[in-house]
Amino acid sequence: MKRRLHKKYLILILAYSGLLLIIPYVLDYRDKSVQSSKHAPLQQSRCPDLENTVALLWDKGYKVNGSEGMEYAVNRSQSRIHIYLHATWRTGSSFLGELFNQHPDVFYLYEPMWHIWQALYPGDAGSLQGAVRDMMNALYRCDFSVLKLYAGSQNITTSFIFGWKMNKVICSEPLCDAHKRQEIGLVKEDRCAKCQKRDIRELERECKKYPVMVIKGVRVLDLSTLVPLMKDPAINLQIIQLFRDPRAVHNSRLKSKQALVKESIQVLRSKKQTDKYKRLLVPSNRVNRAENYVSSAMELICDNWLSDMMLVMNAPPWVRRNYLRIRYEDLVQHPMEELQRLYRFSNLSTSPALEKFALNMTHGQGYSSDKPFLISSRDAKEAIYAWRERLNVEQIDQVEAYCSEVMRQLGYQKNSVDKET
Repeated sequence: MKRRLHKKYLILILAYSGLLLIIPYVLDYRDKSVQSSKHAPLQQSRCPDLENTVALLWDKGYKVNGSEGMEYAVNRSQSRIHIYLHATWRTGSSFLGELFNQHPDVFYLYEPMWHIWQALYPGDAGSLQGAVRDMMNALYRCDFSVLKLYAGSQNITTSFIFGWKMNKVICSEPLCDAHKRQEIGLVKEDRCAKCQKRDIRELERECKKYPVMVIKGVRVLDLSTLVPLMKDPAINLQIIQLFRDPRAVHNSRLKSKQALVKESIQVLRSKKQTDKYKRLLVPSNRVNRAENYVSSAMELICDNWLSDMMLVMNAPPWVRRNYLRIRYEDLVQHPMEELQRLYRFSNLSTSPALEKFALNMTHGQGYSSDKPFLISSRDAKEAIYAWRERLNVEQIDQVEAYCSEVMRQLGYQKNSVDKET
C-alpha cells in the first residue's frame, strides 16, 4: 500500500516538475511569436534605425497625457506666424523666398545665418547647428542684437543684414524711400544701396509690426535642429521645405562650384568619413578638388533629406499640420497654384499682382544669369531639364545611385525610365 502511494507521489512530483520546465518554453515561444508579428512590417523598412531614432525624438517629452494635438491646435491660431523656408543650396530657394519678400504683410529675412558660417569658419556645419537655432530663436522674437555676436568690430545697422539691398522692408518707408512696400516687383539694388544706414533697433520695431515673419535659409542641416522651435509656444514654428530633383541640384552646384567650395567643406566636416559616404566623382588630380568637395556634399544632402522625411513621417499630427513640402518643379511649372497653396498655409491672401509676378518670374529667357545667386526671371522648363544636357552618364548614374530612395519618395524617375517614356 505504502509502495503504491510512494509511486503515485513520485509520478505527481515528476509530472509537476516537468510542467514547471515546459511552461517557460511555452511562454517564451508565445512572446517571440507576438513580437515577430508586431515587428514584421518594420523589416520591410529601408531605414529601420533612422525611423526608430526619429520616433524617439518625438516621443521624448513631446506628449502630455496624450493631449499634444489639443495643445498645439491652440498655438496654431496665435496672431503672429513664424515660418522657416527649409532648403539647401541650389534648389531654387531664393525664388521661393522672394515670393514672401514681395508680400506686403511679410517681414522677410534672407539667409541671416550666413553671418554665423562666415564668422566661425572653418567650423563644421554640425557644430554650428546650435548657434543657428539660437539665432533663429532671437530673430523670430525681433531681437536682432544676436547679430552682434558675429559682427566683430562692425556697428550693427540695416546695411549689415545679409541681402539687405533686396529686402523690401529695409528699402521701403519708413526706413527708406527707394521702394514702395505695396508695389510688387524686384527691389532695384542700386537704388536701395543709397539708403541711409539705420540703427538695428529701428528694424526691430518694424519687425514687430508684421503679422507674418519668414526666414529663408540653407544652413539648417536637418529638421531635428528645429524641433525645439516648433514646440516653443511663443514661436510655434511652421516649416516649408523645398525639394528639387537631386540631378538638377548637382548640376547647378557644379556650375557654381567655386562659390560653394567653402560651405561644402563645412558640410563635409560635419560627418565622419565612413564607407557609407563614398565620394562622387573622385578627382584624378588636384585640379578637380573643388568639384570633388561640391560633389561629395551632394551625398550628405540626400542623406539629410531622407532624415527629414523620416522625421515628418513619424511626427505627431500637430507637426504635420505645421509642415508643408513643395517641389521646385511644381513651383515653377504651376506657379499660381503653388503660390496659393503657400499663402494659404501661411495665412496670407494672394492678389492678381502677386500671381502675375510669380508667373513672370518663371517665364523668362534662358536657364540662369552669369551670377548664380542673382534672383531673376528664368525659363522654368530649361531650369528643370538642364541637367540632362550638362551632366554626363557617369555623373547621372552616381547621383541616382546615392539618392535613389529620396528620388523614389519625391516621385523623380531615374534617367533610364525617363528615356523609355
